[in-house]
Amino acid sequence: MGLLSNDRLVQSCGSVGCRARRGATAPGSAPCGQVPLPPLARFVVAVALAGLLAGGAAAAKGNEAPQPEIVWKPIPFPQKRLADTAAYAKRHYGLDTWRLERPRVIVQHYTASSTFSSAYWSFHSNAPDRELGETPGICTHFVIDRDGTIYQLVRLAIMCRHTVGLNWTAIGVEHVGTSDDQVLENAAQMRASLALAAWLMDRYGISLGNVIGHNESVTSPYHREAYRGWRCQTHADFPREAMDVYRARLRPVLAREGVPVGPPPRRVDRGC
Repeated sequence: MGLLSNDRLVQSCGSVGCRARRGATAPGSAPCGQVPLPPLARFVVAVALAGLLAGGAAAAKGNEAPQPEIVWKPIPFPQKRLADTAAYAKRHYGLDTWRLERPRVIVQHYTASSTFSSAYWSFHSNAPDRELGETPGICTHFVIDRDGTIYQLVRLAIMCRHTVGLNWTAIGVEHVGTSDDQVLENAAQMRASLALAAWLMDRYGISLGNVIGHNESVTSPYHREAYRGWRCQTHADFPREAMDVYRARLRPVLAREGVPVGPPPRRVDRGC
């Protein structure tokens, strides 16, 4: 279908959707402009910065997790797909919106495939599900390739259908691979994944306990599903034992970047 772009958009202001350092802007987003300050305000800012550099740094916020290098590779999200997403959210969550507002969960998946391109075109297709015949099709916000390249497919302001019961509040992260062990044993992929998780946690105030695997979805306190047949539906990827390894590896990254771990995980027994 065509070669995938290797042009990496290294963002200067916190999300794919802001202006990249080389001037590229993600579709449907505004560049991160700055309003010029009047002379008096510039003087006040200069004095404040001078004081900070002279010894007031202790009062500043601690380290912030840097945004990892991300390649913007969007799948189509026209108005119909947005409308279908809003209708899906209404049926399953009682929410009449396609927007992902204040995400509280990060869900880790693997693609069950060996290439980025096969995963990309699956999400690109927007095919209805087999059980209910519903659209929109499945999608994810990020896919991490086996060489550690992070691709972003969907803007973080848009709800993606990747985890039953959690799409309304979860960011989806797919890893190219066919098993948990394959992903966990891939050093480049893990470095990228942990860096992405730390950045997203810092950006949205998500606690470590809410960085979960797909298999842990039904025990999340944020899980909600109106369709009875799907209330216990989950997938096998990244069960608790695999995610315990993942979260243990994430802890030192969070400590290094000054990202709060947050409260311990709260798991809900839904009798599934």
